[in-house]
Amino acid sequence: MPKKIVIDIETIGKDFDSFDETTKEYLLKYAETEDDVKAAKEGLGFSPLTGEVVAIGMLNPDTGRGAVYYQSPDVLQEPLEEEGIEYVADTEPGILRRFWETVRHYDQIITFNGRGFDAPFLLLRSAIHKIEPTKELMPNRYNLSHCDLMDVLTFYGAVRRKFSLHMWCRAFGIKSPKEEGVSGHEVPELFKQQQYLTIARYCVGDLYATKALFEYWERYVKFSP
Repeated sequence: MPKKIVIDIETIGKDFDSFDETTKEYLLKYAETEDDVKAAKEGLGFSPLTGEVVAIGMLNPDTGRGAVYYQSPDVLQEPLEEEGIEYVADTEPGILRRFWETVRHYDQIITFNGRGFDAPFLLLRSAIHKIEPTKELMPNRYNLSHCDLMDVLTFYGAVRRKFSLHMWCRAFGIKSPKEEGVSGHEVPELFKQQQYLTIARYCVGDLYATKALFEYWERYVKFSP
């Protein structure tokens, strides 16, 4: 039986003023209004070139145990454990190294939109920090060693309309982390407010929802002759 791991990340954009003038000009190239400028700045967390990883969640769906490696200035504090989840504070390079050391021991990666976001972000932020990967996160899209639930639930693009994790959870009667009152859009502001553990706990909600969605897909959607 393959060892499985559910993965989810949280990201934020870097301070716009930290970029050089050429980069700022490039990022605002198509911004014509104040709203366009605001949207461009708020979207910095969607690219590994202009954003960074602030939390990496990992959950073993078979044992219910996992960890969240999250950014926090308190890198020397003792890890906290809650309901089988260990919370470990570190720097961005630190949480990336911890991720690669952990993921190498698993056979199957489970994500929601991981091929489109999480895996490329992790690979490129790691490359920026000169951290070498220990696992193939982007195999052939039909190779379920990385099972991206957004991919398989749209039958690899045969169904063109894509929906969010929340929408899939609602459709299948799965508890959505969005029902807890926190969304991914709030992560940058929470980080500014130094609510680092709040971000880490929010990431866990996505892990549990992805786990439940994977189990639903395996039972009711995936054909097993």
